[in-house]
Amino acid sequence: MASTSTPLTLPVLPLDDEVVLPGMVVPLDLNDADVRAAVEAAQAAARSEPGKPKVLLVPRIDGTYASTGVLGTVEQVGRLADGDPGALIRGRGRVKIGAGTTGPGAALWVEGTTVDQTVPDPLPGHVTELVKEYKALATAWLRKRGAWQVVDRVQAIDDVSALADNSGYSPFLTTEQKVELLETADPVARLKLATQQLRDHLAEQDVAETIAKDVQEGVDKQQREFLLRRQLEAVRKELRELNGEQEGEESDDYRARVEAADLPEKVREAALKEVDKLERSSDQSPEGSWIRTWLDTVLELPWNERTEDSYDIQGAKGILDAEHAGLEDVKERITEYLAVRKRRSERGLGVVGGRRGGAVLALVGPPGVGKTSLGESVAHAMGRKFVRVALGGVRDEAEIRGHRRTYVGALPGRIVRAIKEAGSMNPVVLLDEIDKVGSDFRGDPAAALLEVLDPAQNHTFRDHYLEVELDLSDVVFLATANVLEAIPEALLDRMELVRLDGYTEDEKIVIARDHLLPRQLERAGLAKDEVVIDESALRKLAGEYTREAGVRTLERSIARLLRKVAAQHELGERELPFTVTDGELRDLIGRPHHVPESAQDPAERRTAVPGVATGLAVTGAGGDVLYVEASLADPETGAAGLTLTGQLGDVMKESAQIALSFLRSRGAELELPVGDLKDRGVHIHFPAGAVPKDGPSAGVTMTTALASLLSGRLVRTDVAMTGEVSLTGRVLPIGGVKQKLLAAHRAGVTTVIIPKRNEADLDDVPAEVLDKLDVHAVTDVRQVLELALAPATNEAAPEVPVAA
Repeated sequence: MASTSTPLTLPVLPLDDEVVLPGMVVPLDLNDADVRAAVEAAQAAARSEPGKPKVLLVPRIDGTYASTGVLGTVEQVGRLADGDPGALIRGRGRVKIGAGTTGPGAALWVEGTTVDQTVPDPLPGHVTELVKEYKALATAWLRKRGAWQVVDRVQAIDDVSALADNSGYSPFLTTEQKVELLETADPVARLKLATQQLRDHLAEQDVAETIAKDVQEGVDKQQREFLLRRQLEAVRKELRELNGEQEGEESDDYRARVEAADLPEKVREAALKEVDKLERSSDQSPEGSWIRTWLDTVLELPWNERTEDSYDIQGAKGILDAEHAGLEDVKERITEYLAVRKRRSERGLGVVGGRRGGAVLALVGPPGVGKTSLGESVAHAMGRKFVRVALGGVRDEAEIRGHRRTYVGALPGRIVRAIKEAGSMNPVVLLDEIDKVGSDFRGDPAAALLEVLDPAQNHTFRDHYLEVELDLSDVVFLATANVLEAIPEALLDRMELVRLDGYTEDEKIVIARDHLLPRQLERAGLAKDEVVIDESALRKLAGEYTREAGVRTLERSIARLLRKVAAQHELGERELPFTVTDGELRDLIGRPHHVPESAQDPAERRTAVPGVATGLAVTGAGGDVLYVEASLADPETGAAGLTLTGQLGDVMKESAQIALSFLRSRGAELELPVGDLKDRGVHIHFPAGAVPKDGPSAGVTMTTALASLLSGRLVRTDVAMTGEVSLTGRVLPIGGVKQKLLAAHRAGVTTVIIPKRNEADLDDVPAEVLDKLDVHAVTDVRQVLELALAPATNEAAPEVPVAA
């Protein structure tokens, strides 16, 4: 491919944001100072040279000149179509711009060299194919625009360079693309570039046309649907008038309500499908009422409503401390949860994998310790809505997951109803009495709760009634239970266990003073300063009139006391204000019901005779003191063997057999007359026979009672014990140490014997309780007997060192 160059000196005619390629003819406005100066300079130079005036057309983009310009000849000077003076200029060829120089007129003069590259004749095969492709693309584009005359002109161009420069007329090319064409000297490369630009434009045009077509089809469909729905409404209106019916509020507004509601996309699609079914169904069809009920339920759910969490950690801790005394474990757990949520929110980790940071806590403890009221305090501290779901006695699985819509009277489950009642998607939901859930032929509700309480699954919970996904991952679930063993293991595995083992006497006094007394004063119609209950009276109420893990009976006793004072005042028997002291309790509400064994007359104590020991147990109402009585039958009147009474379970019966077997095999070492055990019947009884009892922790108590019976030595009144016993006499660990020690403290016991391997559980026991108890951790039954049995004489028991 050959090229030739000729030096030229030309005035510069700058083109702002425009490009003229060789072969193009353009009109220019002479009102522009730069254009007029360049044309006048070219005319002045042409007077001394043959031919038409010549100028150099150079693109100027953002004040910067291109490196290549176009040699242009001034074909004609006259008036433009609008009457302004103008010049018609034809592009002739490319010029490589060199250094500036001087010349006549006010124009800028530069030196340059022409760039003229020729293509060999005949054209190579690949160039011929390129020419055909460009002409085909150009023809397709021009036909779309209806420019048929231009099509013939393009088809008539055979020169490769002229064909490439012809694309300068294309209106879709940007200034930068035209400058690139101008600065590409090689004709074949320039034609390739022009072909690629035209191909890209046609592809974009095809996409735009497809989008426009889709949009138009959608608009046409909407218009057609709108027209048909209007006609349908008109037909229904005529039918109602024909039947003499009033114009009702039927499905005409459901579509508008669904479209106006802030629903998730999948829920919106499901709701619109149901609206379509409703519009197609007849007024007499029962399906219409089912659909309307379902739509009402969906529209009432707070799909995108959420309350902002209160991240004032100190304030939340203050609320929990103010509303509940004690319960440090659960208050600490809630504080940790809020602190972690605050930090995750600050770092943009609020939602990870579609799930939020909800919590599932199981509050397990005896009645009356504040599990249910604690849920309200948690919601108050977090600034969330609170809703309670009572699960006691629920036996139908549909109560949790909802009924299928095919059933008459179908309703969503209690979880969905709780969300609707709360009015937000992140409430605190209290699942009350989860251990009281039953199961029968209708299903197992506890199994239906597995998905609800699984943090890895509940962000896609699907209720059988709704049949759309419901995100429960931001809900804080609090489950309450009295008996841990009654909760299914799979369900318990999905919850974080927090034990509430009951209150100490000091905590009960604080609760009574700060919470119970003000509430009962208001209920009794008494002012705060009219009746004052002294702390000594509160302590006696908590210690001798009530004996419980919680405070419900204590509150009832306070209410009874205040009612009595109010009644006496109304009868004129007592003046107000009045201060209640411990000495006046008996006159007001009678004798105390729970006097500690240590406070009774020695002859009246249960352990005043051999064969009676004091044990510790855990019931559904918390820890309790349990007495074990043993006796030997007369060899002449009673048959040998073991008799157990007191409605005992299998585990407790086995513990009695083990205790008897141990004493028979090792009694001689303990200097006990074990011969009596072979010939005489043994009877072990647990008082309160109407109450079922089971568990292994009474083993050491039964062994001590039998040893006391055989040896004739009394069991110390101030000693209580707990622990499982083995055939070799080892004391094995048990559960519920904290509850048992609290019960011992309430009963006035001062010395407690526990298994050595339960020593770690003492960390959970309040310090004020441990200070008042002498706790011995033992490993062998022999240590238990040394600590628990008094000497054979009636003297006081000697001091026994703490077992190592």
